Amino acid sequence: MFSRKLEAELVKALSRQPAVALLGPRQVGKTTLALAVGEALRSKQPLLYLDLESEADRAKLAQPELYLADHTDELVILDEIHRAPGLFPVLRGLIDRGRRNGRRACMYLLLGSARMDLLSQAGESLAGRIAYLELAPLILTEATGADPDLLWLRGGFPESLLAASAADSMAWRRDFIRSYVEREALQFRLRLNPELLRRVWTMLAHQQGGLLNGAALSRSLGVDVKVVNGLIDLLEQLMLLRRLPPWHIHAGKRLVRSPKLYVRDSGILHALLGVADKENLLSHPVLGASWETWVMDNVLAAAGPHVQAHFYRTAAGAEVDLLLTLPDGQQWVVEIKRSLNPKLERGFHNACADLQPRRRFVVYPGTDTWRLADDVQVLPLQGLMAALAAL
Repeated sequence: MFSRKLEAELVKALSRQPAVALLGPRQVGKTTLALAVGEALRSKQPLLYLDLESEADRAKLAQPELYLADHTDELVILDEIHRAPGLFPVLRGLIDRGRRNGRRACMYLLLGSARMDLLSQAGESLAGRIAYLELAPLILTEATGADPDLLWLRGGFPESLLAASAADSMAWRRDFIRSYVEREALQFRLRLNPELLRRVWTMLAHQQGGLLNGAALSRSLGVDVKVVNGLIDLLEQLMLLRRLPPWHIHAGKRLVRSPKLYVRDSGILHALLGVADKENLLSHPVLGASWETWVMDNVLAAAGPHVQAHFYRTAAGAEVDLLLTLPDGQQWVVEIKRSLNPKLERGFHNACADLQPRRRFVVYPGTDTWRLADDVQVLPLQGLMAALAAL
């Protein structure tokens, strides 16, 4: 088992809230992490695990209030909670009853593979009683011992990374994509054209890191723009797509206001594009956007949910790849360059003049750290992740 950065935060959340929702796409390691934390806590309280995709476990919850009332002294893990949205009012009543009896934490751990149903239902029924955490694919500091280039190529899903061969890894990722297109997405949107979803997902991969232009996509696909935007929203809610918003709080500048879209996880990106190995990747037009995706996924996972991420671009050409706003309000700008001799364009300096960030970084694929200018530090990805972890 990999050591996950989120484990300590999950334990803390369970210690202060009666319910915790652990969200993430399928096969990212939610169940493994939840059971590991549950086992670690077993000395303090018993553990009950229910998989709501199992007919046997769903049958136990035919009368959920009666069944769960018999297990109020245990940490109950409910996997694939979106399968039973009607449980939320029951959980609310049991949580409130537990509070009256003096139990205020560590009652329910809910695992979900999408934001939409889980958050909307929980928001209606469990407000003030639940914490939300998101588990991302493996990042560089978690996949200790793995070749960074292999992690970049195969992505952070454990089964893909640990596959016996490149062919096995690619086959796993293609099966993952197919299962989402043909089965998983249909759980959340019944009237869904699987082939159209695949085409939208693949088209976004070809435009990795580009600005959202739903009208152009709809013309290319020959479907209504509302349909395209709905499928983009679905992929984002399934945590398979990242919508990076523009920074727009800057008076007097003509700013780009469309978000950038990134297929989350570089391995899934490569599978959608048919990039099978590093040699193919190095000659593919998506090379720069792919490396930017991998760096961004790692940086944002290391930064955690309290750091806000944007990009900055003006009509005059001022631009930075990543603008991080820390909890104390200070801002860091990050430029991502896949070059051992990175050069900064005028747009970066103009953007920094607009933003006046506290720190300025250039992430590159080397191992050394140096100053490109008095206020610009060039460093490897691990260096920036370490700086964020030290906050």
